[in-house]
Amino acid sequence: MLKGKNILIGVCGGIAIYKICDLVNKLKYKGANVEVIMTNNATKFVTPLTFQTLSGNPVYVDMFELISKDKWEISHISLAEKCDLLVIAPATANIIGKIASGIADDLLTTVVLSTKSPILIAPAMNNNMWLNKIVVGNVQKLKSLGFKFIGPSYGELACGKKGIGRLEDIDKIIREIEKVLKN
Repeated sequence: MLKGKNILIGVCGGIAIYKICDLVNKLKYKGANVEVIMTNNATKFVTPLTFQTLSGNPVYVDMFELISKDKWEISHISLAEKCDLLVIAPATANIIGKIASGIADDLLTTVVLSTKSPILIAPAMNNNMWLNKIVVGNVQKLKSLGFKFIGPSYGELACGKKGIGRLEDIDKIIREIEKVLKN
């Protein structure tokens, strides 16, 4: 089902980022071509080299970095046009708010505004943040615009509390990816 599909993963800065390494690895194993965009904050948790090694592709962080040294490609347009699906995981309250407001101030947000492919968002954050009325409103707005969401789930959070805000199980995210790509 994923063989030959171009999946672009937008990785944001949150502690759940370590789980996205497993997501990239499993998607590659299923035959998908996986490319990764990292926000600057994401690089504070995991290095681009980790995702480059797992995906077998360059990792993109800088909006002004050329994708190809052989030909001129505008990175946010090129990445947006070739993906079959954009998955944002872990999606922070920050990225959700920026997307809902139409802010495009980094590579990931400019790709979001440039793509015509489906976008699946997998949030991960503290339960107080997830339940904040502003975040709830931003999620509702994005859902009304056709963005797909999976999770978050209930469980142990990075702060030591239990609550809703955990990144959804990676296997469930993969099943949702397959479902979105099937439709």
